[in-house]
Amino acid sequence: MTDWESCYIEGNTPWDKGAPSPPLSVWVQAHPQLQGRALVPGCGLGHDVVFLAEAGYESVGVDLSATAIQRAMATHPGHASRFVLGDLFALPEAWKGSFDFIFEHTCLCALPPHLRQAYAETVGQLLRPGGLLVGVWFIEPEMDPGESGPPFGISLEELSALFPPHAWAVEEDYIPEQAYAGREKRERLRALRKIS
Repeated sequence: MTDWESCYIEGNTPWDKGAPSPPLSVWVQAHPQLQGRALVPGCGLGHDVVFLAEAGYESVGVDLSATAIQRAMATHPGHASRFVLGDLFALPEAWKGSFDFIFEHTCLCALPPHLRQAYAETVGQLLRPGGLLVGVWFIEPEMDPGESGPPFGISLEELSALFPPHAWAVEEDYIPEQAYAGREKRERLRALRKIS
């Protein structure tokens, strides 16, 4: 399993582009009426968290790496209290059912595939009934020559199985026009509403 703390200490963080996720940014700007408590799992240096806060969300970011959280606080001192050191799979009991939104960009694709079911169960527990999981999913199961995960791609079929229709309603589903360089046409924005 990847040692994320070492990656941050060594500066081996190619996923950190110094700006919020383009597809998530576009989605938020297209839904200005939405507000509420939002979680960013695997928040890294917190660019998405700060973007959400500035858009009016009560946003919180959690990351497993102490160095990532320290750098997020240093990079965004006015939002330092929004960053929490923690394991997504071992968050405080009080967090369960307390979020209106979860914004996913690089967390699921960073996890080994055998943890995907645990991820789906965890985000389901953290969202309140009717809450929204807005994900930019890495849809590219076949790696280019020389590539290996993470990130680990997921097929649309696997994504649909992970969030089945009896528990999640697909509200939006499309290939974003905006993306970080190198991620064009390799991501899919799918917003899922928790049914119960």
